[in-house]
Amino acid sequence: MPNPRLTPEQRNKLFLPLFTKIKAELEKVSSGDPKILWALRRKIAKELIYLERGKPAERRKLQDQKYSEQNGLCALCRENLGYTSENTRLLCHVADQKRKNYA
Repeated sequence: MPNPRLTPEQRNKLFLPLFTKIKAELEKVSSGDPKILWALRRKIAKELIYLERGKPAERRKLQDQKYSEQNGLCALCRENLGYTSENTRLLCHVADQKRKNYA
């Protein structure tokens, strides 16, 4: 099932007024300090993601449970799950943040 999307009317009537209020409140509470404003935005974004996905510890617990239930095998191809040089890469936090236009 695809993710629900707001209609143009819902974006104009519901989202834009809410987003405008949030932006104004962020500006107000940060008192014009760009570093505080950035930190507040990041914290709010992270907490909103947690509302949808759960916190990292909760997700890790579920991953461990599924790994055990599936006997360490992929649910689709039945190959062993694990970190390999083909499916992993190392990134520094700063570069990743810049790549995502967060910094």
